[in-house]
Amino acid sequence: MTTIQFALRGGEDDSIQLIQLLKATNCVYSGSEAQEVVAAGMVTRNGVIELRKRAKITSGEVIEFDQYRIEVL
Repeated sequence: MTTIQFALRGGEDDSIQLIQLLKATNCVYSGSEAQEVVAAGMVTRNGVIELRKRAKITSGEVIEFDQYRIEVL
């Protein structure tokens, strides 16, 4: 499994949407692919399947998809 550490920029709304995170870390090729894998139940958030494509991911969370583990800083 490949671990990716992703740092949020900070600011007022210190979060990123799940599908944007998958794209930003190059775990998927496109936004439509990101939406498909989330809808198919292939992505976990802190060990629990996340089906909300636009779920706000914040610092300290761990996202897993396929062979990727994304640690959000």
